Amino acid sequence: MNQPISITAISSISPLGFQSESIWRNYRSNRHFFSEINGDLVAQLSEEAKQDIAKLRNSNSKYKQLDDSVLYGIYAARKAVQQAGWQAEDNFGINVGSSRGATGLFETYFKDFLDKNKAKPLSSPTTTLGNISSWIAHDLQTKGPEISHSITCSTALHSMLNGVAWLQSGLSDKFLVGGSEAPLTPFTIAQMKALKIYCHSEQSEESYPCKALDFNKTKNTMILSEAAAMACLELGKKEHALAFIEGIGYGTEPLEHNASLSTNADCFQRSMTMALGKLKPDDIDIIVTHTPGTVKGDLAEYNAIKQIFCNKIPALTTNKLKVGHSLGASGLLSIEMAVLMLNHQTFIDIPYLEQSHPKKISKIMINAVGFGGNAVTILLSK
Repeated sequence: MNQPISITAISSISPLGFQSESIWRNYRSNRHFFSEINGDLVAQLSEEAKQDIAKLRNSNSKYKQLDDSVLYGIYAARKAVQQAGWQAEDNFGINVGSSRGATGLFETYFKDFLDKNKAKPLSSPTTTLGNISSWIAHDLQTKGPEISHSITCSTALHSMLNGVAWLQSGLSDKFLVGGSEAPLTPFTIAQMKALKIYCHSEQSEESYPCKALDFNKTKNTMILSEAAAMACLELGKKEHALAFIEGIGYGTEPLEHNASLSTNADCFQRSMTMALGKLKPDDIDIIVTHTPGTVKGDLAEYNAIKQIFCNKIPALTTNKLKVGHSLGASGLLSIEMAVLMLNHQTFIDIPYLEQSHPKKISKIMINAVGFGGNAVTILLSK
């Protein structure tokens, strides 16, 4: 990192809520936020949040044609930019990605095509991955660069990497980054179930159906979630910053399988080492892990952490036991969790993981990885 980057605002809409106070309260609670759709466990937005999204959809005739993933992104982006005090004339950049994009609209359009053998006129422009950033830029009326991408479940943290690169280059001094995902659709859930990584419905009676960071589990327990999360980045150390990006890292590895990591998650070892830079591993107080709740995925990341931190592993935590896996948005939700812990100086523990709590919270590492072994690590400080 040539220069520190300030996170001057962060906003999300997820099953945890859409206001910072209620999100923090839900993190501190002993409950999860899973429910069922057609017998499958999922993490849905609250009814209040859904009503806000419905109001947004009906506020503009153009928005009625948009997928939920776009509306979630617009909603979270508006709140983040307002919190940061940015104006349209600032011409800030936007990089918002998604793993799956417009899943709901795509499935609806394709079913209609199968029934009528004819595609709807807007079926293409409203289902492209670039659709999210484009509509966010339209809604916020900024003329800065707008970028979209899909790097599966590490998408949101890759957005942050990209924003940092633009700021460090001097081509921009403000960047909105994040991810949005609305994957609670029949085909998307069926895809995860086909991979045999999804939580079984009989586990719904357990205290925590998603057993992320439980290294003794014998079944895969991943659960899909819908969410969008955005962060406002500014170059340099700002007095009003919520946190500072002190290090960034990324890593890839040769594919053993379309959906797998190597046993010791070599990509994570590379990304964590890069993010550490000249810092000592002992300097890290907490790691917010990616750990989606799968047997092999969770253990591979833990093996990577042990390789880097040896016998002095930082306190480990994740939000997935409460809110599941929001795919391309999940990394930014983890960033938000880290920012909340930094500012409240309180560690969010995992009830079934025996470990020591940090005595201080000054540096937190956040991990994300996607299909194909695309790992990203962000190091935050306060």
